[in-house]
Amino acid sequence: MGNYRFLLSGGGTGGHIYPAVAIADELKRRFPEAAFLFVGARDRMEMEKVPQAGYPIKGLWISGLERKLSFKNLLFPIKLLSSLLKANTIIGKFRPHLVIGTGGFASGPTLRAAAARGIPCVLQEQNSFAGKTNKWLARYARRIFVAYDGMEQFFPEKSLRLTGNPVRSTLMEGTAEPGRAREAFGLEPGRQTLLVLGGSQGARRINQLVAKELDFFREMGFQVLWQCGRGYFEQYRGQASDGVEIRPFISDMGAAYCAADLILSRAGAGSVSELCLVGKPVLFIPSPNVAEDHQRKNAEAIARQGAAVMLTEDELEGAFEATFSELVCDPGRMQRLGTNMKALARPDATRQIVDELEQVLKETYGS
Repeated sequence: MGNYRFLLSGGGTGGHIYPAVAIADELKRRFPEAAFLFVGARDRMEMEKVPQAGYPIKGLWISGLERKLSFKNLLFPIKLLSSLLKANTIIGKFRPHLVIGTGGFASGPTLRAAAARGIPCVLQEQNSFAGKTNKWLARYARRIFVAYDGMEQFFPEKSLRLTGNPVRSTLMEGTAEPGRAREAFGLEPGRQTLLVLGGSQGARRINQLVAKELDFFREMGFQVLWQCGRGYFEQYRGQASDGVEIRPFISDMGAAYCAADLILSRAGAGSVSELCLVGKPVLFIPSPNVAEDHQRKNAEAIARQGAAVMLTEDELEGAFEATFSELVCDPGRMQRLGTNMKALARPDATRQIVDELEQVLKETYGS
């Protein structure tokens, strides 16, 4: 049977969207006749990114609870009920054989509605500390795919599969030679390059840091490729100069990674998984403004294995320049970090996940 219907739900950030797209791409490769539908949250980035990847998407009126009392929180029960009803309607019309959740607001009502109809559901958790939505949905999942050891503290052990995180299939298709990659971004081909990544939305504190330290980076012999985020581009575009290339968003991440000698990055799960594949030295500055402080936990898990350096935002003012200097003045350490990071990569994560999905389909519908 090749004419399966797959429904995928996940979004809010690239860390939820890109794994879902990677899984869909592998399913499409194996089942060319299959139909696909994504469900996301209205007005979030998945409504743009998923169609760009070639898949249709429906939007739910859903958002998370804010940490402080607000009018939006008072609307949450209404949004949840509305989203459950719409998700049930979408599922009734599309009639999926399998529903895949990768985290984010929309996956909660979508997978709950699917489970109520007896449709097999699976989850993919990117972080070392499970998100609230996936923890809530765990009881309904046939399989839960994770990227870190010890996830039985959050999920039923019998459902767990340690696969790593799916990454974009185009990730390593960038320019193979660093000099040409740098030239493609308007940078000097033979000069050391710092790649700055603040996640798909940009990062205010990282942008402030980089703007302050541009002269320091020049003194250290680095040019800068700086993805500042669309919401910050107008604020920082005037900082561009020879040796400082600023982009609101970088589409060709393969080329950007290739151009880099050192990477300054947030520690979202998707970024961590990609950076492991890239195998370059990384200085993580995790965001403190995420659920369960999961970025710090992600970065600590990598740093403990000697595969990256981590500074919290609170440490930047007093320690950043010294940490950066010590790192770049020790080429042996830079090389060890990259080697250790590469050793943590799971390049077959997407294939392993889809192998398991095929097994779920056989268990449910036969061969």
